[in-house]
Amino acid sequence: MSLSLQSIAVDMGCFVLAFIVASLVEYWVHRLMHYSPRFGKRHRDHHRRNEGQGVIWEFRDYVKGACIPMCTLFLINLSTGIAWLLGALVYAAFSAYAHQLQHENPTKCFWMKMPVHYVHHKYNQWHENFGLAVDWWDRVFGTYKPTEWLTEEEESPAEKGYWQLRWW
Repeated sequence: MSLSLQSIAVDMGCFVLAFIVASLVEYWVHRLMHYSPRFGKRHRDHHRRNEGQGVIWEFRDYVKGACIPMCTLFLINLSTGIAWLLGALVYAAFSAYAHQLQHENPTKCFWMKMPVHYVHHKYNQWHENFGLAVDWWDRVFGTYKPTEWLTEEEESPAEKGYWQLRWW
């Protein structure tokens, strides 16, 4: 089986697009959880506890909730389906990690100026900062609320590494 440059470019595009679409879906699902009693019960419990489930369990929930859209491009062809699935899975893993990191060690979220999910919880922002792993969609849809979040509490915790968090 030979791969053409064009098919590789299409598959790479599908991977990137799946990553971006997954972040958009996550944003809207999180936002919906704040407005719908039907979708929000478990989420309200999460806010009361203010802790993540662990990276593995977060990842499981993201994949379970999106398994059908993750597999839709297999209807086009195998390599496109694999690329789309991998992009969605990579985003789910990144988001599960970022979610847990923001609950345990938000200063390590170097890819965002402000760890939006941490701020969302800390300041009980029920209508702002819905992103979990990225803040793009909050900025696009006007729900980004810049907040001075670095206090003595965040600046002086025991130094923990990027991988020292709850995994299960």
